[in-house]
Amino acid sequence: MENQIFQLQYAIDTFYFLVCGALVMWMAAGFAMLEAGLVRSKNTTEILTKNVALFAIACIMYLLTGYAIMYDGSLALSGIEAFSLDTVLADSAENGFDGDSVYSGASDFFFQVVFVATAMSIVSGAVAERMKLWSFLVFAVVLTGFIYPLEGSWTWGGAEVFGLYSLEDLGFSDFAGSGIVHMAGAAAALAGVLLLGARKGKYGPNGEVYAIPGANLPLATLGTFILWMGWFGFNGGSVLKLGDAANAHSVAMVFLNTNTAAAGGAVAALITARVLFGKADLTMLLNGALAGLVAITAEPSTPTALQATLFGALGGVLVVLSIVTLDKLRIDDPVGAISVHGVVGLLGLLLVPLTNDGSTFTGQLIGAATIFAWVFATSFAVWFLLKVITGIRVSEDEEQEGVDLVECGMEAYPEFMGK
Repeated sequence: MENQIFQLQYAIDTFYFLVCGALVMWMAAGFAMLEAGLVRSKNTTEILTKNVALFAIACIMYLLTGYAIMYDGSLALSGIEAFSLDTVLADSAENGFDGDSVYSGASDFFFQVVFVATAMSIVSGAVAERMKLWSFLVFAVVLTGFIYPLEGSWTWGGAEVFGLYSLEDLGFSDFAGSGIVHMAGAAAALAGVLLLGARKGKYGPNGEVYAIPGANLPLATLGTFILWMGWFGFNGGSVLKLGDAANAHSVAMVFLNTNTAAAGGAVAALITARVLFGKADLTMLLNGALAGLVAITAEPSTPTALQATLFGALGGVLVVLSIVTLDKLRIDDPVGAISVHGVVGLLGLLLVPLTNDGSTFTGQLIGAATIFAWVFATSFAVWFLLKVITGIRVSEDEEQEGVDLVECGMEAYPEFMGK
């Protein structure tokens, strides 16, 4: 009977894990649509190419090296057979079917790999419209195969930071990845943007900031709703299990808080934009919803629904202010990714101790600094090497023509290009 109960729980938990992983994979479509909508039409094909290619690269690199680095070789390419059903059942029988880690190791890998792709997707939008495609893809290999996994080994993997200190012992907590995934992706993006420079015509000689509107706001809106939906898998799947009453209740609270935080962020950003600009800015509304989602991701299980709404609203206000500030600093981010995922990712980490007694502000600050310093420094080094060796930016003429034709040899909207 005990074995039968275990197998039922194993089936439920594994199925739940896989469905949540599929939802997170669907976020790749959300990033692709959001970014495609917020860039100019002449750069659409290239950004779609980047989003599909980076997802494929992430899947391969995390299989080859990433998971092994992050979890101490528990799923190296040569060790996948360790997750056979016979092995899982034998280990569970030895432990008395205690219910710990009751899900397939293969499903765990699948769930983790889509998180890696999410981190890399964040980079795509920030460097859009002026970066060379193949330089971006080479960077994707390094980030997904090494930079992110090593950072993940110090956080979710439980390893010490270069043998010096343990973030877990310091009270660092990041439930689903406000820092581990989102701030990490933003740090890599910031390093690339600083070396890449702004798009031609974005800033004037006397500090002027010129808007460069996206080509398809309906597409950007669709992308935001896809991301909103996928986030239920992102946060909900991080509960890891469903097959008992306590975990089922936790999943329900995570879904509830994820949704209401997004709503709070959207409304707060819309109001903030109205106050600052005198208009209802759709792009700020979209980024506000995403900011609310990022803010709650660090800890969606312990706040009340009202607290989650307020946390999301804080993210919505902050993201508008951050986007405006980065423009004043002449840091050109076409989709607002650095603000949404980086600045608000830090906010999410700092909100955790307000509702989770197992974390500390000191631990959160040290964890955030560790993640940012590692990812930014290593990413900057890789971007710099690429800049020296192959170059990372297209020429002014190529940028003017659009990277679709330059990098991909085709246009997303050929019938509207006046030819």
